[in-house]
Amino acid sequence: MAVVGWVCVRRVRSAALSASVQPSSLSRAPQEWSPDSWRSRATHDGHPGRLAVAPYTDPDAVVRVEKRLAAMPPLVTSWEIENLKGLIAEAQEGRRFLLWGGDCAETFADCTPEVITSKLKILLQMSLVLVYAGKRPVIRVGRVAGQYAKPRSSAAETRAGPDGAPLSLPSYFGDIVNGAAFEPDARRPDPERMVQAHQHAAMTLNFVRSLLDAGFADIHHPEYWDLGFLRQAGLHDELRQEYQRLTERVTDGLRFMDAMGSGPAHRLAQSVGFFTSHEALNLHYEAAHTRTVPRRAGYYNLSTHLPWLGWRTREAGGPHAEYLRGVRNPVGLKVGAEARIDELLRLIDAINPSNEAGRLVLIARLGAKNVRRALPGLVEVVRRAGRRVLWVCDPMHGNTVTTSAGLKTRSFEDIRAELSEQWQVHRELGSGLGGVHVELTGQDVTECLGGARGLREGDLAANYDTACDPRLNYEQSLELAFVLARLMQGGA
Repeated sequence: MAVVGWVCVRRVRSAALSASVQPSSLSRAPQEWSPDSWRSRATHDGHPGRLAVAPYTDPDAVVRVEKRLAAMPPLVTSWEIENLKGLIAEAQEGRRFLLWGGDCAETFADCTPEVITSKLKILLQMSLVLVYAGKRPVIRVGRVAGQYAKPRSSAAETRAGPDGAPLSLPSYFGDIVNGAAFEPDARRPDPERMVQAHQHAAMTLNFVRSLLDAGFADIHHPEYWDLGFLRQAGLHDELRQEYQRLTERVTDGLRFMDAMGSGPAHRLAQSVGFFTSHEALNLHYEAAHTRTVPRRAGYYNLSTHLPWLGWRTREAGGPHAEYLRGVRNPVGLKVGAEARIDELLRLIDAINPSNEAGRLVLIARLGAKNVRRALPGLVEVVRRAGRRVLWVCDPMHGNTVTTSAGLKTRSFEDIRAELSEQWQVHRELGSGLGGVHVELTGQDVTECLGGARGLREGDLAANYDTACDPRLNYEQSLELAFVLARLMQGGA
């Protein structure tokens, strides 16, 4: 049976360059590209641990779905994408800060008003804290309306079947590919799910835009963003009171702005921009959404504003980098502690060969214990090479551990430590951390240890609800915003 869609990452074996790396030529013409040029690089060598995209078993069905998706209305516009690119360019100059957050893996079942609203609320609350502390505008990007695919290290998963005998089924690659239930029908990769993903993304975006258009994000009224815990007494009283004091100060400032008239600052306060992002993992879905638009040159991925290249799919000559180098969207690039300098520069030049401002965001996911070892050399060489990038901290992925009960979790203290370490390293180097990328939810989940409530390993089972990796709950997310706010203000 034919198999399409298997994508791998081969280990880069070349040694790291020294700190004396010189900038390569940025004027060379890019190699020929099309939305389908990635397909010639989509191979699988059978090596366990490098599988990144699920195998579809019916290539004709995949083609039919791709054609349907290509004929559907786009989810975002080129104008929005170019606007975001301009804002990221300003962040690269230190004039804005990027707040990027949302689910590790969205599910179709979570496409509900309550889930979407609570996620938007916590991002707005966090941004209010950061705007006040950093005294600069915040770019808000959600991992929403498309984060339906997840990489897996193995194509199959084995568990005990109904009769107790071992049963192997395809791994769960996210709702865009198959279902999470460990059943043969659910785990069968189904191309039709790409159409469902488009539909759920459209519904999510429609609801978010409706909320924003109705004034939900007007920071004159932060009470609209109130999550239930802000009205509750208990272990998080101190956090609640700190947030309420801040909103009172912001509200007082806005009243003064209102009295002064309708200048730029006043207009900024009335509306909040919001952008979407997801990992560009299922390239059949991404390519089907890649189009030209009138009066603009080049191709845009119109399924999202900000696609990113994951750590597992980072090979400079691989299909994912090949795809992303040709779209006009800004692109995120995950950078792990094992990143080699030569590898990183090759990726930067592959994706942004013209060194365009606002085009590339580097998302460092290092692990708290690795920051001092790994980050300074990477930052220094990228800067010395003259590459225009925005450095963003992902304090989540490098700090994942497994409990004795087999649950993946993360410690809030490790997350706090990595954010603080990355902030201090950039400050010492005169670089400046330009953003934070966090997996979070507006729900009262118990997936990460610690935080204001002091969650322990035994508490995780109370509401462990993630489809993939552990997320900060609303309380931990707001607490992390205050941690960052204190760093912005020069505190510990």
